[in-house]
Amino acid sequence: MKNELLSRMDSPAVLKNLTDAQLVQLAAEIRETLCNVVSNRTAHFASNLGVVELAIALHQVFDFSKDRLIWDTGHQIYPHKLLTGRYAEFMTMRQKGGLMGYPNPVESEYDLFMTGHAGSSVSTVLGLKAGDDLLKEKRRSVAVIGDGALPSGIVFEAFNNAVGLEKDLLVILNDNKMGICPRVGGVARYLDRARTAPFYSELKRDVSWLLNKVPIVGDAVEKVLYQTKEMVKASLHGGVLFEELGFKYIGPIDGHDLASLREYLTMVRDLKGPVLLHVFTEKGHGFKPACEDPVLFHAPPPFERRDEEIVAVKKSSSRAYTDAVSDAIYEAMEVNPRVTVMTAAMCEGNKLQKIRSVFPERFFDTGICESHAVAFAGGMAKAGLRPIVDIYSTFLQRSFDQIFQEVALQNLPVTFCLDRSGVVGSDGPTHHGAYDIPYMRVFPNMVVMAPGDEQDVPGMLNFALEYEGPVSIRYPKANVESIARSVEPVRLGQAEVIEWGRDGILIAFGTLLGNCVKAAERLKAEGLDVGIINARFCKPLDRETILRAVAEAGFVVTVEEGTLLGGFGSAVLEAANSAGLRTDHIRRMGLPDTYVEHADRSEQIRELGLDVEGIVRTVLAAADRGSLVVDEV
Repeated sequence: MKNELLSRMDSPAVLKNLTDAQLVQLAAEIRETLCNVVSNRTAHFASNLGVVELAIALHQVFDFSKDRLIWDTGHQIYPHKLLTGRYAEFMTMRQKGGLMGYPNPVESEYDLFMTGHAGSSVSTVLGLKAGDDLLKEKRRSVAVIGDGALPSGIVFEAFNNAVGLEKDLLVILNDNKMGICPRVGGVARYLDRARTAPFYSELKRDVSWLLNKVPIVGDAVEKVLYQTKEMVKASLHGGVLFEELGFKYIGPIDGHDLASLREYLTMVRDLKGPVLLHVFTEKGHGFKPACEDPVLFHAPPPFERRDEEIVAVKKSSSRAYTDAVSDAIYEAMEVNPRVTVMTAAMCEGNKLQKIRSVFPERFFDTGICESHAVAFAGGMAKAGLRPIVDIYSTFLQRSFDQIFQEVALQNLPVTFCLDRSGVVGSDGPTHHGAYDIPYMRVFPNMVVMAPGDEQDVPGMLNFALEYEGPVSIRYPKANVESIARSVEPVRLGQAEVIEWGRDGILIAFGTLLGNCVKAAERLKAEGLDVGIINARFCKPLDRETILRAVAEAGFVVTVEEGTLLGGFGSAVLEAANSAGLRTDHIRRMGLPDTYVEHADRSEQIRELGLDVEGIVRTVLAAADRGSLVVDEV
């Protein structure tokens, strides 16, 4: 396929002149392009295959050069990007300097927000609509939200506000029975029931007209007729929840029928008040392997297409820190029946499938509801259990208040396993786990840890499950590494001295310890004797060990894969200041006060100067100067 139509898509205006047959061809060209881009890199796939027709229909019916469109979460943005003039750059997707795998206003006027977390689309598009109305701008506003994101609390807050403001707003519910994993919970069951009545959309206007024409005779008759009317409505569709909230409900309709989509989008385009259009799509539509296993093909590793039936997936055999933590959790659950684990719709990402299978009664998937997950864990801990909250660092931010109120303030023994801490590669700024050190260490009672290598993981988790208070353990999206040494037991607030140095000290908080060890070996060739400390704890800090380093060493370099503002290096500076020690010979290495762009993780580590060569350069500069001014961040 030569992509003759797609290559002409310099703007969505081109769609106005295409025939129905050409639109079908365009959809096929988009799917072929998606298959090509995913064949040589990890990228979001099944979700994008599922919204091809929806994206085409939206850009046919609306003019988003002036109207407003927000794609919730944003990982299903690829067809939208192809339709808005980015075909020539598409093969750069998720590569350094190329297109971002999420909406990006820098790339196009058609991307209004850089989104990456679920649930906020209705709120932001409502804000856009309210602002446009105040400025007398005549623009239509559309949010596309998936059924996996729908249970998020902020969605219902936005629904409530939209009805109260009586704003003209279109919310498209893209219902494919999936989040990243199969959806769970009461809302999921409610949407499943909607699938049993797909005829409601075609009968709705006629039935409403008939019921509204029934004469009212007396209070008793009125009551009976009202109840009959409500029962008929309830029996005909699954949209009662949304209508009771105050939305006009239309649907469900087939999300892969372009003609039908156009018809309904045209019908609802100018309706007054908030409207919810319920669209059924199939995750992975048009590519059989993705339809059969939408979980694997949500964001698959690179694969080889031999034909339409067979896919050779190039899986990595490397062991990651996620595997190490999952194994440690499993072992803890085997020996301690009070240990439970919960995740927020990320069972696959956190590699908890075996735990879900073996310990189903102690495994809890809360859906994309991180705030609830943390408060739920607080209640579980209060009941006497030992809950583990296993969530990506960037998503745990959404539960900041519950970490404070329901866990830390109560001093409850909840263990937080913060996956994907640090830089995460091609997912980019929305997904980097850059901020968990500052947002965890501010809370009284909270213990903040990071393993230096794989050998630290079991000991840290076991410590956390025995500790009578909340504990945070952070680890990166990286392959495991083991430093050759006699591993010391994990004790509260105690660092591990790998080697004491005559000239200076490298203090690593987290898995960049391996880079520090390699850097120290290289520095020996420069005649420098540089020691290494595996900090293990950011809070409580091992003041005895670290302050000794600050007092005795010619220079101290702290190394962390987190933001310098409020991070581990800041904790070292604070401790030194409190002890009355000089700090002008301390250098901090970490993430600067800027958002790190998407690229390969190794490229990001190198550009941040956190690779072996970068650490060597920093130490040589520190040794040459003798004293250094604290970094400007």
